Amino acid sequence: MSKDTRFKPGQSGNPKGRPRKPRRPNVSAFDIIMDQSLTVTQNGTERELTIDEALQLQTYQAALGGSRMAIRKVLKMIEKREVALAKKNRPQETPVSLVKHYEADNANEAMRILDIAQPDSTHPNRWQVLAWATQAALSRPGRRKFDKRAVADIKLFTSNADTLSWPPGRVE
Repeated sequence: MSKDTRFKPGQSGNPKGRPRKPRRPNVSAFDIIMDQSLTVTQNGTERELTIDEALQLQTYQAALGGSRMAIRKVLKMIEKREVALAKKNRPQETPVSLVKHYEADNANEAMRILDIAQPDSTHPNRWQVLAWATQAALSRPGRRKFDKRAVADIKLFTSNADTLSWPPGRVE
């Protein structure tokens, strides 16, 4: 056997390797179609539109014609546009300074204006909660039971306390 071969030992038969395929851009066929433009005649005038614009126009026309699917699509497009506009045109946040006034006269006056409480005629520095407001508080669901002292205090600070209806099982 003769050792006459085309390739010597240690030498590759394909030194450059397999030829590479030409690189395609990262653009889908859909993107290529969407980038094309059409000439559309509208109201007697010709105009250039992208495929995307033409499809949107066709969807608007179908929605105006009563197609429910087209109406849904148009509403989604409007919502998407409003979200984009809201992100773009965010209102400037202005800092708000809070001033707190903890004054008994303010709270008492607020309760008087809201017809929740009124000054006690027998004691000048004491206010009485109106019976309807106390009844609303007593009627709230809860498991807390009222002892004799709490019942006495509630009656003391409620006008017309004799009209209160005590929840069953909540008074000891």
